[in-house]
Amino acid sequence: MKKRREYEDDDGRQIVNMNVEGMPWYVPESSSSEGKQDEPIKLTREEKLSLYAGAFKAALLVIVLFIGVYFLVIFFLTKIW
Repeated sequence: MKKRREYEDDDGRQIVNMNVEGMPWYVPESSSSEGKQDEPIKLTREEKLSLYAGAFKAALLVIVLFIGVYFLVIFFLTKIW
């Protein structure tokens, strides 16, 4: 009979919860807050403005990158090739 190896660093504690939705072994956990609706987050005017400004800056960055790559391709095709 084969003897099971025992590891010194394994103490049997769980590091990560592997009960993930979509896995075959997923078991939904029943919680005491079942049926309660979460309240929407109330943002102040400054928080909303900073949220919109951040989204605008991110979109602007993507647009500038696309335009830059477009002009580099055009430059390559007309001058170098």
